[in-house]
Amino acid sequence: MTLLSQIKNKIMIKIKKIIFSLSIVSFIVLTMVIFGGYAVVEPTHAQATSTSTLVVASLLVTDEITLTAPSAFSLSPNMGMTNSSSSATGTWNVKTNSQAGYTLNLHASQVDALAATTTGEVFQDYPEAVAGTPETWTATSTAYVFGFSVYGTSTPTGTWGTGGDCGSGGSPSATLKYRGFNSTTDIQVTNASAETGATGNNTSMCLTATQGVNVYAPDGLYQATITATATTQ
Repeated sequence: MTLLSQIKNKIMIKIKKIIFSLSIVSFIVLTMVIFGGYAVVEPTHAQATSTSTLVVASLLVTDEITLTAPSAFSLSPNMGMTNSSSSATGTWNVKTNSQAGYTLNLHASQVDALAATTTGEVFQDYPEAVAGTPETWTATSTAYVFGFSVYGTSTPTGTWGTGGDCGSGGSPSATLKYRGFNSTTDIQVTNASAETGATGNNTSMCLTATQGVNVYAPDGLYQATITATATTQ
């Protein structure tokens, strides 16, 4: 082998070593870049993310009201020449979910509400000293009269008295206050400011008819038609 060939071989060997060394360095650098970049980038991808939103659930509760009437009133005992006073009791029940409460109104179908079914004869509506203002019952000696009072939940005792029953033996209660219907206009008897329980609120109505010591009511069947209206506030 000539000297020139030997020199070329030595140069080629060195070049290969240099290329090999560069390849190793490049591989190491590339590996560091890849894994180093992964270490930088990966935590971003590995870290959990979250988002939130609001969803509204709605329920509409409508206000409702029911009114349960008593069975037909039947005044007792019967009135005649020897008995001058007769009364009846009935209860109106109101149920409502109205938070503002309710009102209960009563009215009769005609002035002088208690009328004979055949002759047209009537019991005079109770004549208050102050028209429309309930008062303790006072019998008049020369007339036969018909009136009412109420007591119960949310019934103002300042207006209707403090009694808790309708009296006894057909006589009006001494602790309730009475008035006549006097017109066909609604008369408010209850004013509640909140909803009732599931059993409702009771308003008891006391009907009373009396005849004076100097007069007899003509015989016959007498009836009054009474309407109650319960309204949410």
